[in-house]
Amino acid sequence: MTDTLRRVCLTAVTGLGLCLTLLPAGQAHAQAPTRVPCNDVAALKTAINNANTGGGSIALAPRCTYSLTAADNTDDGLPEITGKVRITGDGTIIQRAPNATGAFRIFHVTQTGNLSLDSLTVRGGDASGNGFAAAGGGLLNDRGRLTLTDSTVRNNRSEFLGGGIWNNVGTLTLRNTRVRDNTSDVGGAVATSGTMTMRGGALNENTAASWAGGLANSGNTKLDGVSVAGNNVGEGRGGLGGGIMTMSSSSGSGIQTGPLRLNSTSVRGNIVETSGGGIFIGAHELTTLYKSTVTRNTANGGPTQGGGINNDGRLFGVVISPSGSTERQQGKAGSSTKQTPEVKLIKSAVFKNHPTNCAPPNTVPSCDAVDSAPGTAKPKPGKN
Repeated sequence: MTDTLRRVCLTAVTGLGLCLTLLPAGQAHAQAPTRVPCNDVAALKTAINNANTGGGSIALAPRCTYSLTAADNTDDGLPEITGKVRITGDGTIIQRAPNATGAFRIFHVTQTGNLSLDSLTVRGGDASGNGFAAAGGGLLNDRGRLTLTDSTVRNNRSEFLGGGIWNNVGTLTLRNTRVRDNTSDVGGAVATSGTMTMRGGALNENTAASWAGGLANSGNTKLDGVSVAGNNVGEGRGGLGGGIMTMSSSSGSGIQTGPLRLNSTSVRGNIVETSGGGIFIGAHELTTLYKSTVTRNTANGGPTQGGGINNDGRLFGVVISPSGSTERQQGKAGSSTKQTPEVKLIKSAVFKNHPTNCAPPNTVPSCDAVDSAPGTAKPKPGKN
């Protein structure tokens, strides 16, 4: 059936004709999007509440900035996403206003929520406090579903996890999306303990005070054709994992950890204060690099600290409580019985990292322990 109207005529035995006009499939119940005027925040909140109840899409004004000056609830600038909500824009920005009252993130997806953002920028969110209040500076996905397409998450901050996005045991999908210039303690760009798939786009120029400048992974994560570049870790706290760090996570739903796979992905030019300039392996799940490169990353902690990949067998994790404290946990190093996580390099290269490509020697098969071309990158201040 085509997308044009069709007339079907039925002829009875009496010779009488009955003609019916049929709509194309899927068009009978089509619902027009709710259009929100430029910077009409009250209308945007109403549209989200209505979509939570009845579903539907919301269309924002193109090339417009929607500025949130106060929180809608305790921690969030907009109403919690509890239903299926789609918000589209065209060069459109949703931000926490520079003169906003109090700290709050922009979006919070709950366990029953399903949020899709298309062609939007989310910026300026601020997650401060304890528990979940300190996670997900721009967006918190708490056991729900979150999809960003052709979008940008930038200049957000959190006091603990996920400066841009915290995906707590949820499903996170990023398509041609950039997460950049965000800051946190752990996971400058994204922290995830659920399922994450990222195709295209970048995790660039983010900063973490302690661990994981770009991605803090404790879930089942796949990056396809992604740039992880220019991220920075370390403020005198023994920073680990300039670009990516794998770890375990406990967030009230048990311990989450899972495999990490990089396909056709570049981990380049990241800087860390101590170990793992490109990637730090701090969990026992499999890490696989396929047709990917780890290059020109820098670890400033010593001659065997793994400028490209550090895989020394220590275990690292985070604990976050919805109503309590947040903390980082470090396993013991140096035990003769410690288990070394498995790392596979398949048609991949680790080269020109400083001071070493991989450390300790022989813990990453097919990776040279010492590099012949030290990097010249130096630590840089974090961006707010």
